[in-house]
Formats: sequence, C-alpha cells, structure tokens
Amino acid sequence: MDVIVLGGGLMGAASAYFLAKRGARVTLIERNRIGTGATVASFGNIRRTGRHLSQLPLAHRSLSLWGEAEKMLGRDVEFRATGHIRLIFDEGSLADMRAYAEAARPWGLELEELGSRELRSRFPGLGPEAIAASFSPQDGSSNPRLIAPAFAEAARKLGAEIVEGAQVEKITYTGSGFLIASPKGTFAAECLLNTAGAWGARIAAQFGDDVPLDARGPQMGVTEPLPHRILPVVGIWTRDKDHGAYLRQVERGNIVFGGAAERVAVDLDPGHAAADPMRLPSQLRAVARLLPSIAQVAVIRTWSGCEGYMRDMLPVMGRSATTTGLFHAFGFSGHGFQLGPGVGDAMAELIMTDRCETPLDDFRVDRFSRTA
Repeated sequence: MDVIVLGGGLMGAASAYFLAKRGARVTLIERNRIGTGATVASFGNIRRTGRHLSQLPLAHRSLSLWGEAEKMLGRDVEFRATGHIRLIFDEGSLADMRAYAEAARPWGLELEELGSRELRSRFPGLGPEAIAASFSPQDGSSNPRLIAPAFAEAARKLGAEIVEGAQVEKITYTGSGFLIASPKGTFAAECLLNTAGAWGARIAAQFGDDVPLDARGPQMGVTEPLPHRILPVVGIWTRDKDHGAYLRQVERGNIVFGGAAERVAVDLDPGHAAADPMRLPSQLRAVARLLPSIAQVAVIRTWSGCEGYMRDMLPVMGRSATTTGLFHAFGFSGHGFQLGPGVGDAMAELIMTDRCETPLDDFRVDRFSRTA
C-alpha cells in the first residue's frame, strides 16, 4: 500500500516510521524541516497524569514505545523515566487529585499520593508551601529537538521517502487515491494521512471533515544551567490557569518552564508564534511557587510555537467521515508530545489492517457534527 503522510512533526514522522515498518511505501511531505513546528516548541513532557480518561490507553501504548525508543531508532532521544510530580497547594486541588486517581485506576494509571512530609524528604526545594503531591514514577521527559528527526531518519532507513521544503499546492482525490502537487513534484498514493498539526483542520475541511480548531501559541522559557538536582517533571494540580506552571531540569542543568501564561492566537499564514516578554514576570512568579530558587536565576531564552487546539481538547484521530483512504491525526491541543509514538503506531495499524487495538472512537472527526 502507498501512503502519503502530510506534516513532518512528531505525529507524522512516527506514523511514517511505523507505516514503513509494516511494509507500506511511504512518502512524508513537510513544508519546512522535519520537527520544526509545534514539536520542537514542546516542553518535552512524557505525562499521563491528568489526561482525559479516554486518552489513557493511547498514552499507555505510547509510554511503552518511549521506553524502546533508543533501541528502536538507533539513537538516544533523551527519554528519561524520572517520574512526574504534581504539587498540591489547597484542599480543593487535593480532592481533585484523589478523584482523578480513583477514576484513572481502572484505566491502568496508578498515582502515588505524597504527604507534605514525604514530599519534603524526597524532593527538597520543591513547593515548600505544598500540602501534598501526586507522583507517577514511570513518566518523565524527552528532548523535543531530537525525536521527530530520529523517527524520520529511521523511516528513511526502512525505505520511506522524506520530502522537506515542499509546500502543498493542491490535493486531489481521484476516487481511488490522492494526488499531492508541490514545488518538489507531484506525489500519488492510495491513502493520505493528515498529520498537519494546526493546519490539519484546513486539510480536513477540503474533504468535508469540518472541526472547530484554534491555532494558539504557548509561552516557554529556559534558564541558565545550574547544578542538576531536579529529576522529575514538576507540575501542579489547580483550577486556576494563572497558577498552572510546570518545569523540568535537563541533564545539562537548564530549567525549562511553561504554563501560567495565556496562549496567544496565531495566524496560520505564516504560522509564526512569538513569546510575549510582558507575560514573563507573572509566569515566573507562578513557576517560583513550584521552585522558589528559580527567582534568582537568569532566563536565557523564551519561545513559542503554533499548536492546534480543539474545542473539547481531544485530538482528531482515525478515518475520514467522508472520503475513503483519508485518515487524520491532528489537533492534540498542546498535550500531544507524550502521545506521539503511540499515535504513529496506532495510525499505522489502522491504515494497514483496518483495525486498531487502541480505542479511538472518542477522537472521531465527525464527533462535533454528531452532537450538534
């Protein structure tokens, strides 16, 4: 089977790899460079905690693949299962965490509850005012700059064609397949997989698969390098978006942080998202609630990226509702990084076998029209 994958972020690159691994003849088309969109702007969080319950089977599938990534791809993509901790500062958030932990347990996610004394003992310096925390020891982080190129190179070694710098000019459905016209030539295939991120809704709409998607950019930052002391990814349980910060320390010592800053609207033409320096002071105050010592550290860079957010914050995954041979995997609403390998594996299984062992029904492209 011939498959064209549109979009060379993590979802597209992983899909190309797993499709090629299953024997498909794959062409991956990216308008810029592999992994230069929302993927490289990602925080790098490998997190299952707090996900919508219907995403957990996909998240579990993905986590097992993250654990195999170095062996599978032939290079270290800096996946580290150092754990994911979410701090709790009030009784309402503690109740929220306990309710989520109870609901997630049947879905295969076990969260450890830490009291304030255990938190101080195991993770000194984090959230001195926190009353409790949840801890998921198998989660962690990876390097967003490495993962998509690693999947693309591994796909190329399996025979996939990787085409970069190819802006799609026209997509034609012939009734038995698809023709993609670009400055790099015209490409034909039986199947088309739309992994175009924030641009995915535009492609879907060309085939009558209409979904409500907004393009927005998060605000991320990184500090100067410090002695490496923080192993887990650190987040917070809160209903207050102004306090929803998160951070992690990379092995080189820098602290990467995000959250607690309103995501800004992004124009898809040209799709450039910029961080707002005026938001940085309040963002750092929220981060300092998790790690007070960051207040004494220099921030050396801030950035953003263009992400696609769905109205219900769930992705679009699966078959087109209108067009045979068309498949979608986009709209991951700012929390797709952890899911990436699982998305690629699941979409390859669906395209090549017409079934998927991971339930995807909640992510159907026509869910909005069905509920209208």
